[in-house]
Amino acid sequence: MTQDSSPPQPQAGQRELVLRVMPMPADSNANGDIFGGWIMAQVDIAGSILPARISRGRVATVAVNEFIFKQPVSIGDLLSFYATVTRVGRTSITVHVEVMAERDPENPHIVKVTEANLTYVAIDLQGKPRPLAI
Repeated sequence: MTQDSSPPQPQAGQRELVLRVMPMPADSNANGDIFGGWIMAQVDIAGSILPARISRGRVATVAVNEFIFKQPVSIGDLLSFYATVTRVGRTSITVHVEVMAERDPENPHIVKVTEANLTYVAIDLQGKPRPLAI
């Protein structure tokens, strides 16, 4: 990417890897599973990547429309977060996020552990909604 070019704009319906992270022991509950709240925070971060790029500025989460925990997440799972823009409005963008866990390095396999739909709104410096800069 040259200094004068901007990052490519994501296309609606195009799935994109936006975040990879490995949960650590401090992220686990008393049962040894990763806290659901920790996963939710990571999904919110991952979900905001494409809306921030599309809006070319600040975005705020305005709705968690759906959140499904499909399987527990364990310490050492390598989590990959994939985002897909599902709707673009005048000031808001809705994103579907899928979380895949890569498990067991000796016998690797990948499973979907979480999926969610979130809506973000583009905001100005005062925190007020603003039209998207598309």
